[in-house]
Amino acid sequence: MQLQDVCDLIIDCEHKTAPTQETGYPSIRTPNIGRGRFILDGVNRVSEETYRLWTKRAVPLPGDLIMAREAPVGNVAMIPEGLHPCLGQRTLLIRPDRAKVEPSFLNYFLNGPHVQGLIHTKTNGATVAHLNMKDVRTMDLPTLPPLPIQQRIAGILSAYDELIENSQRRIKILESMTRALYREWFVYFRFPGHENHPRIASPLGEIPQGWEVKKLGEIAEDMRRNVPKGQLEAPTSFVGLEHIPRRSLALDAWETVTELGSNKLEFKKGEILFGKIRPYFHKVSIAPFEGLCSADTIVIRALRPEHYAYVVACVSSDAFVAKASATANGAKMPRANWDVLKKYPVVIPKSEVADKFSALIADVIAQQQTLIFQIQNLRRTRDLLLPRLLSGQIILSEEAEIG
Repeated sequence: MQLQDVCDLIIDCEHKTAPTQETGYPSIRTPNIGRGRFILDGVNRVSEETYRLWTKRAVPLPGDLIMAREAPVGNVAMIPEGLHPCLGQRTLLIRPDRAKVEPSFLNYFLNGPHVQGLIHTKTNGATVAHLNMKDVRTMDLPTLPPLPIQQRIAGILSAYDELIENSQRRIKILESMTRALYREWFVYFRFPGHENHPRIASPLGEIPQGWEVKKLGEIAEDMRRNVPKGQLEAPTSFVGLEHIPRRSLALDAWETVTELGSNKLEFKKGEILFGKIRPYFHKVSIAPFEGLCSADTIVIRALRPEHYAYVVACVSSDAFVAKASATANGAKMPRANWDVLKKYPVVIPKSEVADKFSALIADVIAQQQTLIFQIQNLRRTRDLLLPRLLSGQIILSEEAEIG
């Protein structure tokens, strides 16, 4: 059978950009579609009038799926109860026929290795990987199990997702702590013992006595290690801009490559990955391993260990991201320029304050990266389970549980 045989409808998006506003209905674009879930941080919003125009062919309903046709091509997420989205550009809506397929099962299946492999064979070789509507509708599917089995499989896999979501919530809490600490110590100057440090005048206003105003380039550098396209000596972890999460330092997605179609950059563990093209300025993460990344990434390294945590917090702050956006140049694809960003003024604390901040943030980063690899293990186990459950390699008991 084909995908269209188990769906009530598969429709394309409007091929134009919806006018946005600060509040309203979420407009789901490709960056908002993760593997099996929506990423709604910073999602575009549209008015009720725009929502009606953009949903005139079909109103997306809970249980419907939205697929990304480009970057990241093939990602699928299911609409939960209470979310009323419309389709952004380069997306499509899939409505499962509930008499034939359980929506949550189809969500897992389309994100699983079988379908993702099919998608990548159809999109490889293009300048920008793109999925055609015909290829989606006519996608070949194996014989699906009966609905009760589909529901039980989805229930087993959803238990893994709950564990993943718990770890992601913990990461967000740690992230909030980091940002709050940075604001308190380095924006409001309410660090431990601040009452014993009188303020002095500086080009940035009053700062604690003994602190200095410098430029970012005096404490950090751009590590541009170019890797030419071609065959790699061994499989290597690759981080594209689509893999870097929004507003989070915890990099929790990447892929493995053996060949490069274009030049890439090399990064080391602990270095900061900063997306330098719009709309990726808000994407800033810490590398949990060595690997390769998009050439549209600025790889940032602190010059001194005691400034590492400060640099991390600074370049991921709202103020720095706003600076990158405001100073980007280029008509079609505005890019941030390190030669401009390295002149960004920073307030450097006394060594004892920097040391305390580094110790606190180092612990947060270590906890985050432990959670990242736990999430990866859970995802890997979940994705391995699906084909085994489908093939009957794993026999479902009356009450299947995570082993």
